[in-house]
Parts: sequence; C-alpha cells; structure tokens
Amino acid sequence: MEDFLRIWHQYLQIPAVFLSFLFIFYILSKIFDSFFYPIILKITEKTKTSVDTKIALAFRKPVKNFILLLGVFLGVRTLPLSVEIYGVVLRLFRSLIIVLISSVFYNLASTSSVLFEKLTEKLEFEMDKILIPIFSKALRFIIFAISATIIAQEWGYDVNGFVAGLGLGGLAFALAAQDTIANFFGGIVIILDKPFSIGDWILTPQVEGTVEDINFRSTKVRTFAHALVTVPNSSLVKGPITNWSKMGKRRITFNLGVTYTTPRHKLQLCVRRIESMLKNHPDIHPETIFVNFDSFNESSLDIFIYCFTKTTVWGEFLKVKEDVNFKIMAILEEEGVSIAFPSRSIYFENSLPK
Repeated sequence: MEDFLRIWHQYLQIPAVFLSFLFIFYILSKIFDSFFYPIILKITEKTKTSVDTKIALAFRKPVKNFILLLGVFLGVRTLPLSVEIYGVVLRLFRSLIIVLISSVFYNLASTSSVLFEKLTEKLEFEMDKILIPIFSKALRFIIFAISATIIAQEWGYDVNGFVAGLGLGGLAFALAAQDTIANFFGGIVIILDKPFSIGDWILTPQVEGTVEDINFRSTKVRTFAHALVTVPNSSLVKGPITNWSKMGKRRITFNLGVTYTTPRHKLQLCVRRIESMLKNHPDIHPETIFVNFDSFNESSLDIFIYCFTKTTVWGEFLKVKEDVNFKIMAILEEEGVSIAFPSRSIYFENSLPK
C-alpha cells in the first residue's frame, strides 16, 4: 500500500510541477507586459526621435511570448517523456524560437520606412518615397523566406531539392501568372522611371487623384471624391501619365469681353492697367504675362489674358485667381467699362404698327 501511495504521489507531483512552471512564467509575462514595458515606453517617448519607440514596440509581443514559451519548455522537461517525443518537443521549441526572432525582424521591417527616413536625413542622402515602402515589403518577404527555410531544415526537409524543383515549375508558373508578372515589371518601370511618387497628383486614362501607395502589383490612388482606386501597374504604364504635382507654376488664361460701346482709349487703358496689375501681383509669376486686345467677337471686344501663378497648390491657386478677377473688376469699374454678355440687335426696315 505504501508503494502504491508513493507511486501515486510521484505521478501527481509531475503535472503539479509542470503547471507550476506554466503559472510562474505566465505571471512573469504579465509583470513584464504590464509593469516593465510601460517604463521602457516612457523612457523612449522622452527621446527626440520616435524610432526607438517603434523598435521597443517591435519587441513587445515576441518577448512576452518567449517568456511563456520558456515556461512551457521548462515544464515539459519535468514530464516523463521518451527520447523520441522529447526530440520532437525540442525541435518544436527551436522552431517557435525562430518564429519569435523572425517576428521581431518582421515588425522592425514594417517600421523600416521610418528608420530609412531618419537615416537618409542623418546621412543627407535623398531616397525616393516610392522605394521606401517597396523596400520594406521586400525585406519582410526575405525575412519570411529565410525563417521558413531554417524551420524546414530544422525538421529535416531538403531545401536544396525544393529550390531545384522551382526551376522545373518556373515555366508553368510564368504561364499561369502572366498578369502578375506584367504588373511586377510595371512596378519596376515605375520605380526606375519615376513618373510620379507618393503624394503626387496624377491624371491617367484610368483615374485622377493623389498617389497613396505603390507596390510591385498595383498603385493605389485616392480620387478627389475620396474613393480609393487600385490600378494594376501593367495598365498604368501603358498609357500617358500627367503629373500635375511636377508643375513649376499654374496657368490662368481666359478672354475678357467688354461691350462694343467701349471707347478705344478706354480699352487701351484697361489693357495697360490689367497688364501692370499682373506684373506687380506678388503671387503671379512675372516671366510670362500676356494682356492684349485679341479679337472682335460677335457680342464683345475680347481682351486676351494669359499668366501663371507661382503656387501649384489647387486651393492657393483658386485664391490667387479670385484676387486677380476682383482686381480686374475694380479696374473696369474705375474706367467705366462694362463686361459684355451675349446679345443680338434686331433692326426693322419698316416701323412696327402701333
């Protein structure tokens, strides 16, 4: 009876030790996440840059999960397992460690855009905005591929044979994914040719709006109606692309029609005053300004006005154009000249009966 109780006590003691490890390391993970980690974040938030905060956030979940995993592994070691089962557990533990380490680098790759921006500022090296998110996504794919390869080798899979098999399946894959490959090379063309960058206002046969994201498959454009349009890169590079953000200045051009009753000297004076006003306007580019009496229209004497604003921002352009229009109205009012509107005069050969 005593031997039975002793054996029964041993078998009860083993799972109790295992559960104790789980409980202790669970509490440690909670203490780390709720107590120590907020202290680390407060320290990083006091620095001048946000990079160290993002790095700290990248380690948060992996470190917490590592503490839990370590507790499970130490608890499993107390169990009476066979050599074969313990070998499987050891491989599984190593694989999970690789996953945690990869998740740290994966999280860092997601914040690499911020890291690259800070690095280029420090080194005074200019990098296009297109390359930063694409490089970040490529880096995440490389991390995933390397970690998957290491885990496969850990479980005894022949990675070299798999890579050799890719050569045989490459042709079939290329035929099945022609559109994807076309979009990929379209993305390469956009990166190398740089017809636009993130934040640019573009016009294409498919869409007009502001570029929000560029990757190897597609480009996302936010329209002025705030709809998000995803355009495949292959179709985007086939058509003309107008980049309005690359304008150095923005054009104002229109015909100003005045009435036929306007005297010649008044018309000449209005032309000279409008031209002088545009040349002295602080927001009008002084390089190209044309104000001329252009034509005898059906209902008006047309003054041709052609100039450029210094700003290319749409809202600022509208304000400058509005100010120019008000100044032109003031000149016409001061000279007593009226703006013409479409009209037709009818003359009767015989007087109408009363």
